[in-house]
Amino acid sequence: MAPRRGRRPAARRTWRQALRRDWQLYSLAVLPLAFFLVFRYLPMIGNVIAFRRFEPGGSILGEQWVGLRYVRMFLTDPTFWQVFTNTLWLGALTLLFCFPVPIVLALLFNEVRTRALKRFVQSVSYLPHFLSVVIVAGITTQMLAADGPVNQALESLGRAPVAFLQEPGWFRTVFVGSEIWQTAGWGTILYLAALTTIDEDLYEAARIDGAGRWRQIWHVTLPGIRPTMITLLILNIGTFMAVGFEKVLLLYNPLTYPTADVISTYLYRTGVESNSFSYAAAIGLFEAVIGLVLIASANLLSRRTVGTSLW
Repeated sequence: MAPRRGRRPAARRTWRQALRRDWQLYSLAVLPLAFFLVFRYLPMIGNVIAFRRFEPGGSILGEQWVGLRYVRMFLTDPTFWQVFTNTLWLGALTLLFCFPVPIVLALLFNEVRTRALKRFVQSVSYLPHFLSVVIVAGITTQMLAADGPVNQALESLGRAPVAFLQEPGWFRTVFVGSEIWQTAGWGTILYLAALTTIDEDLYEAARIDGAGRWRQIWHVTLPGIRPTMITLLILNIGTFMAVGFEKVLLLYNPLTYPTADVISTYLYRTGVESNSFSYAAAIGLFEAVIGLVLIASANLLSRRTVGTSLW
């Protein structure tokens, strides 16, 4: 008796067949792909002017090859190293304070049992995210002005008013505080979504073993949202050097340059206001390379230590 022949495996569908069958779904990706192509990838060609002398009105790719001249210029420029240090400080403080706050806030929201109260507090915390950076900077400026509510409160307590927006020592505190207020509530959304995926049986098992609420959070909740935490941490490290340009530009002034001037604002003044486009392009390329190294290193370290990574 001849052996029975097994079922033949289904033929693998080609990309043309998949495109013909699900073209409606693929069409949804056209606009996002076009956006990234036009505004993210094509402008990379302009990085060539970091190695060529660019003159307004001339060739868009520069007039003359100068090699690493502009790289050597910013590496020996004391002003660049000052803004580079300021960028590191603001990036580190933002990561240190703005990253864990949404996690803590999401854990607190998760413990609220009154649904109406929980929705109200969440809505209030989300609201600053929908305000433009200009409005947030305006609110911050009005609150911390010499005759603003904060200084009026200090005067009522018998203390002298503080020039928050004119003293360099206060800028980092003001910037990080406004960043927490604007982003903390919105940042809880992903963590709250991750919390819903944790199996309730794990909490039940922890309660049977005698674990209280704190131990349940430490041994069940935090491990359950760890992949989300690691992914967002890697993304935040990747944007470590890209400290918020708009907010810094709106809040700083020449008096606070010693602590407020960062690479992005320095690029704006150098490239747009002073027309030194090649020099600004060289600094921007240097910043992008550092960001690439940071995100690749963080991803590799995360994959080898906790087994979670972006790629």
